[in-house]
Amino acid sequence: MKYNFDELVPRRGSNSYKWDSAGSEDVLPMWVADMDFRTAPAVVEALRKRVEHGIFGYVKVPAAYYDAIGDWFKRRHSWRVEKDWILFTTGVVPALSAIIKALTHPGDKVLVQTPVYNCFFSSIRNDECEMVANPLIYRNGAYSVDFDGLEKKAADPRVKLLLLCNPHNPAGRVWTRQELTRIGEICLRNDVFVVADEIHCELVYPGHQYIPFASISEDFLHSSVTCTSPSKAFNLAGLQVANIFAANPAVRKKIDKALNVNEVCEINPFAVEALIAAYNEGEEWLEELRQYLLGNYNYLKRFFEEQLPQFPVLALEGTYLVWVDCSVLKQSSEEIVKMLLEKEMLWVNEGSMYGEAGDGFIRINIACPRQLLIEGLNRIARALK
Repeated sequence: MKYNFDELVPRRGSNSYKWDSAGSEDVLPMWVADMDFRTAPAVVEALRKRVEHGIFGYVKVPAAYYDAIGDWFKRRHSWRVEKDWILFTTGVVPALSAIIKALTHPGDKVLVQTPVYNCFFSSIRNDECEMVANPLIYRNGAYSVDFDGLEKKAADPRVKLLLLCNPHNPAGRVWTRQELTRIGEICLRNDVFVVADEIHCELVYPGHQYIPFASISEDFLHSSVTCTSPSKAFNLAGLQVANIFAANPAVRKKIDKALNVNEVCEINPFAVEALIAAYNEGEEWLEELRQYLLGNYNYLKRFFEEQLPQFPVLALEGTYLVWVDCSVLKQSSEEIVKMLLEKEMLWVNEGSMYGEAGDGFIRINIACPRQLLIEGLNRIARALK
């Protein structure tokens, strides 16, 4: 490989939320979704040049920003994203909160498919809406959409939105065109607007394809918005940048107002430079990253098959977040995570934080050098055997 993903870059003491939130230096964090790799060299160089300028005033987002986004999605995903669709903001979670605020009233209902990204719940709650769960079907070690349940729940006139996670965190599914089409048709029939969180879209593995929900049809395009960011793929979460693609002008106007009301309508100079560099010059780095992450997943899968076969590891179609079924222990996921932390100083996420449907599971972040992954797996084996 041209890029060294085996390099151990010390993060403790760098004000890292992932590494510096632990009470002890002996804790190995494999929880929150950022990576222990340096970002693409092109991004580092772009930021270095910007720092050397030495003046960090208010930002006017340039045409190059919009061009980089449009070129990237056209080149990689065969989807033409128009400049005037794009609303920038500080992150996908602020985007979700602004979208919910813009498109609902207090007391409205919002559909989610659990287990799902936990910030969906807080965004719904903070905008005074009611969360309605349509749990995914877990059968034979794999997840699928409960279309019958979705149809019934979408028929409630108080349900205004569906928050769609594509690819799905934490289940690791990359929804197929057929699945997305069925979801979209149900929502259209019931006048439910789709909010697609597609932040993990670049982290999809061979045999699977990310399909932008809004690219499937004109009806879907105008009855949905899409949230994206380079932050997951290029490890830029701390730079705080995300984009909302809203083709429907009336919807876009409402969301733009909500972004302003929430005061998340500006981005910083480093976010602009990082996004342009990542999308224009980071593709080769990203391809090697995906190979390395797949190698990590395959190593973890073999390890569990050989050392802990009673704990099914779900297929990882996308993301770097591995979902492990620990139901054989007959313990809550909180108890399992507490045991791992107390016995072996390993920090992973409890499945229950992603909804009741996640209880009995744990989520493991494998976006780290192989040496750290191996150490984490050995700690899991010692704790669970």
